[in-house]
Amino acid sequence: MILKQLNADAQETAGGESAEAATATITAPVAVSTAHDDFDWSVDKRNVIAYSKEEKEKYHDVYDNTFIQLNDGELIKGTVVGLTKTDVVLNIGFKSDGLISLNEFRDLPGMSIGDLVEVMIVEKEDREGHLNLSRKQARITRAWEKIVEVHKTGEVITGTVTSKTKGGLIVDVFGMETFLPGSQIDVKPVTDYDQFVGKTMEFKVVKINETIKNAVVSHKALIESDIEAQRAEIMSKLEKGQVLEGTVKNITDFGAFMDLGGLDGLLYITDISWGRISHPSEVLKLDQKINVVVLDFDDEKKRISLGLKQLTPHPWDVLAEGIAEGNIVKGRVVNIEDYGAFLEIQPGVEGLVHVSEITWANTPINAKEFFKLGDEHEAKVVTLDKGNRKMSLSIKQLSPDPWNDIETKFAEGSRHTGLVKNITNYGVFVELAPGIGGMIHISDLSWLKRFNHPGEYTKVGANIDIVILGIDKENRKLQLGHKQLEEDPWNTLQDTFAVGSLHEGTVIRRDDKGAIVQLPYGLEGFAPNRHLNKEDGKSIGADETAQFMVIEFDRNEKRIVVSHSRLWEQAKTDEVEAQKKEARVDAESTRKAVKNVQSKVEKATLGDLGVLADLKKKLDSGEAEGKSE
Repeated sequence: MILKQLNADAQETAGGESAEAATATITAPVAVSTAHDDFDWSVDKRNVIAYSKEEKEKYHDVYDNTFIQLNDGELIKGTVVGLTKTDVVLNIGFKSDGLISLNEFRDLPGMSIGDLVEVMIVEKEDREGHLNLSRKQARITRAWEKIVEVHKTGEVITGTVTSKTKGGLIVDVFGMETFLPGSQIDVKPVTDYDQFVGKTMEFKVVKINETIKNAVVSHKALIESDIEAQRAEIMSKLEKGQVLEGTVKNITDFGAFMDLGGLDGLLYITDISWGRISHPSEVLKLDQKINVVVLDFDDEKKRISLGLKQLTPHPWDVLAEGIAEGNIVKGRVVNIEDYGAFLEIQPGVEGLVHVSEITWANTPINAKEFFKLGDEHEAKVVTLDKGNRKMSLSIKQLSPDPWNDIETKFAEGSRHTGLVKNITNYGVFVELAPGIGGMIHISDLSWLKRFNHPGEYTKVGANIDIVILGIDKENRKLQLGHKQLEEDPWNTLQDTFAVGSLHEGTVIRRDDKGAIVQLPYGLEGFAPNRHLNKEDGKSIGADETAQFMVIEFDRNEKRIVVSHSRLWEQAKTDEVEAQKKEARVDAESTRKAVKNVQSKVEKATLGDLGVLADLKKKLDSGEAEGKSE
């Protein structure tokens, strides 16, 4: 500056002299030159150049750089130059300082003058000419950049749950709010979100939206990745027959899912117990810890089949001493089939009671009606096959065979009362004693009535009187009868219902062939359709009562055929016969009269001839009339 001042003074002196000369010589209008037109600022009083061209450019650049070029939305670091109760004064090298609310520095409680902080230029100059800065916007921008980066790399980040919102939680990550869905909190369903508020947890960024700058984080993804690592480690060490400790995680109808420490396995219901169980909950409880054995596993599908019963010996290998052929055992009904029932003698040891071993009777029996699930029965061990793990049982052999002395207790012709056990289309099965029964054929129910089905006469559970008709000891069958308790009424009704006899009857049923007619004494007759016609041309209908004539009586076949048409047809026939008979009588009387006259008259006179002619004429006319009729 001193050199510049000296230079200026020297040139100012020289300029004064030249100015005086110029004033003295002005004679014409010429261009006026001033004192400083030819002033060279780079030359000092000693006529020495102070700055080179390069130096001038250098200092110009230095001067220009004192003015910082700033843009809205730009991030920049500034120095804290002042603190008030409400604001922070920040110098960013601009022509003015900026004010930022102290609330944006709550995460920096120890902030002091001279600290450097990063802010965003919201607006270089607002309406009032102030510089508008924001530390919050700077943090959000930096946080978003980091979030985008960790989303690409898959890096695990740490965040703090700040609040609960609809469907999940709000998590502060790098100073920016992100969303944690409820389904991404844990691998197990979470219902209480409040327990996580205020907690610092690790997350993975699973989704971002560049447009609205929104991010979704997940804590469940971390757990699953850890579980997957544990699974891989466990699967690599798995061997069939290996015993592991597991926790009952879930119970279903078909089994239980076990947590093996990061890896799930399935314990099927059939592998829980050697005995039969209806549901796994009968043996297992949630969160129960048990030892299980690995039965099988699939590396690709990550499936493990487990067993519990395999940890104990098979019950068939350690049968109790009391279970032997010929011994009596007690068991619980665990399964019922059409062919019999299975009794569980001890857990895992079952025997079959076949339907043929339930009772000594040879009548059909339904196992599902005899047995009930859960009931206990005693039975005799008939066969025992430990190798094939099979056992056959018998209930009927607990008592002596009643058929051994069947002829004594139920002799042919003896009468008894039995219980109707079953009814079929062809007969009624009657039980006379436990294990002893027989069948009444449908034709042996009644002498007089014909039934379409035995159910029309009796019902299951009713008592019925019977007579023993026959014994088949070899096939264990009794032939029973019910109608034989009374004498055959057909022997005494033959005269009452003789052919041609008339009876009042009611049509109780009609079909295409004819009608069933209810007759006196409980008998039923059959009238063909053509024998149901009335004299007026109509036919007798159901429930209609009329007179019927017996036209057939078969005692052996127990059949009566009746006719209504024969009544009026017979009446007409009888009328014709009566007329014929009367004509024949008249003719005979006339013949006798002529014969008497001829025997008394020896000679004929003209008058006698006339009388004879009249008599002969009358006789001839009577005979002709009789022939025509």
